[in-house]
Amino acid sequence: MKLKLGKKQKSRLNRANLKKVPAEVRDVVATLRAAGKQAYLVGGCVRDLLAGLDAVDFDVATDAVPEEVQRLFRRTAPTGIKHGTVTVLGARGDYEVTTFRRDGKYGDARHPDDVTYAESIEEDLSRRDFTFNALAYDLAGDKLVDLFGGVEDFERGVVRAVGDPKERFREDGLRPLRAVRLAARFEFDVDGETLNAIPEVLDRVRMVAVERVRDEFMKMLATAAKPSYGLELMRDTGLLELFIPEVLEGYAVTQNEFHAYDVYTHSLYSCDAAPAEKPLVRLAALLHDVGKPRTRVVRDGRVTFYNHQAVSRRMARHILNRLRFSKKERDYVLHLIYYHMFGYTPSWTDAAVRRLIRKVGRENIADLFDLRIADWFGNGTNYGFPGYLRVLERRINDAIAREEAFTEKDLAVDGRDVMAELGIPPGPKVGEVLSYLLERVLEDQSLNERERLLGLVRERFGPPDVPSE
Repeated sequence: MKLKLGKKQKSRLNRANLKKVPAEVRDVVATLRAAGKQAYLVGGCVRDLLAGLDAVDFDVATDAVPEEVQRLFRRTAPTGIKHGTVTVLGARGDYEVTTFRRDGKYGDARHPDDVTYAESIEEDLSRRDFTFNALAYDLAGDKLVDLFGGVEDFERGVVRAVGDPKERFREDGLRPLRAVRLAARFEFDVDGETLNAIPEVLDRVRMVAVERVRDEFMKMLATAAKPSYGLELMRDTGLLELFIPEVLEGYAVTQNEFHAYDVYTHSLYSCDAAPAEKPLVRLAALLHDVGKPRTRVVRDGRVTFYNHQAVSRRMARHILNRLRFSKKERDYVLHLIYYHMFGYTPSWTDAAVRRLIRKVGRENIADLFDLRIADWFGNGTNYGFPGYLRVLERRINDAIAREEAFTEKDLAVDGRDVMAELGIPPGPKVGEVLSYLLERVLEDQSLNERERLLGLVRERFGPPDVPSE
């Protein structure tokens, strides 16, 4: 099934935007030039400035060798000195200053085994990945250096490798993923020769540290309006099978009458519908139904996916461990996946609403709603904000605004009170008592007063133990 990706954007670049370089970056360049050195802004910052976007990282290329850079600036860090990079530490940011260079062989498919310094910006640009990243700007002369048609490619909406794409990709196995990420971010096409080279270099992609792959993937989820576009490029080129093959299990797996799409397409559209500013929620949306193909059953002509949320959580755990997400990130995503199927009816009591908040966690409620709404829009049959979620959202917000108790920490007594009341030492019994009290308070918030809770302790668990003489 081909995704409806819409018309890809085309961009017009504006040279006037290059004047918007921050003063501190200009000072770095001016310091190098005052020492008789060449200095150019290079790479993504030039591209983003031209496009009128917020440039985040400002990189400078120079013919000054690292030792000279370190002498010229008071505060530096040798972040990549082996490859000619010194980071200048500024008051408002840090700026990588890299000596013009030629790269040697890339034995690890990520970094050159050795570098030799070059004499010109032209030599330096020829080793870069994509044409619109191989731009340099001379602030002093207001000169844009564009040797490979990067401006034209950007305005046409094309991601194209510098020179031979297979050679560029075999140098650095992360570049195919970066091509996909940039295409998704800008909604550009990938040049045919560049795209066709990716399946031929998967052996080099496999060599890249999985942490770098994970970071590139998460950048795509955070910056693309439609990650589905990048995910489809990954599927077409073999990248998706390389790193998250489980997602492909949903391809062409049909669902029931509540879904217009197969499991794979639904997952991609759900990912699109989740907020870009919450990339981990987008990741949860991508994986929330990953277990459906393994739970699919047809009974009396109807498709069901019983307990798929539990299977999805188990499969997602393997995926997130493989990609080496932190424990905190992994547990958060798994939590959202497991509870994304929560049900709600108007018959719910206030206690039922409080129990949902307790189960999901007050801090996770908003994100779970984002996932549920993304799931709603991703099925292709629903339109508009779901009314039942609007009602539940209001009831949850009202409960939180009333500062009701949802966890043991919200109770008017704590473990020390329980131990003193029952005359018991620290241990599992204390947790058992607090859990009981919380269940009572979830049902009736008026009980959450110190003396009433201690009365419940005495009533249920008896008076303090009195030692026998």
